[in-house]
Amino acid sequence: MTEYYIPAGAGESEYIEKRSQFIGRVRPVESEEEARAFIAEMKKTHYDARHNCWCYLLKNGVERYSDDGEPQGTAGLPMLEVFRREGVTELVCVVTRYFGGVLLGAGGLFRAYTKTAKDALDAAGVAVVRRWEETEFTCSYAAAEPLKREIAAFDGVVTDTLYAADVTVKALVPEEKSAAFAARILDLSAGTAEVRTVGESFRAVRVR
Repeated sequence: MTEYYIPAGAGESEYIEKRSQFIGRVRPVESEEEARAFIAEMKKTHYDARHNCWCYLLKNGVERYSDDGEPQGTAGLPMLEVFRREGVTELVCVVTRYFGGVLLGAGGLFRAYTKTAKDALDAAGVAVVRRWEETEFTCSYAAAEPLKREIAAFDGVVTDTLYAADVTVKALVPEEKSAAFAARILDLSAGTAEVRTVGESFRAVRVR
């Protein structure tokens, strides 16, 4: 099964260290052309900044980074390592630094660029791209919340809850877990809530 993690959207962050201002931006991209276009845009926007350090990662394995004049290994690569550790791809990150007049040293730069990149990703959120089964089940009001908690236990996501005489819960569940999920819901509801598959899709869904 193909599954990978991407930014859920655009994210921005700001960090101040000894009067130096670090501005981080994360964007989802699908190609090197998109990534380089965004880097060029940020360099144009922040033409007066001392540094515009960047990195990007694509699911085809391409990884690039630049320290843009900072000491080697203190900016671009640490930023790239943030996204490797988080397991995300298909993204570009640019961290702009306005120099505050105080040298931070290699350790200080490493921490500043790492934190700014991570904060920008946190602001963007993370989505998983995979094949989902679109499911729904109907249950009593009393059973709704306990059964909805099972969706998260199977790495699923609630997409809608409809309230009428009973409650209808709609959810996306990973394809390979749908059978076990259906069996679990049927068991917990003592046979009263039957999971129905109403479709399937391959798409990004925010998970954090």
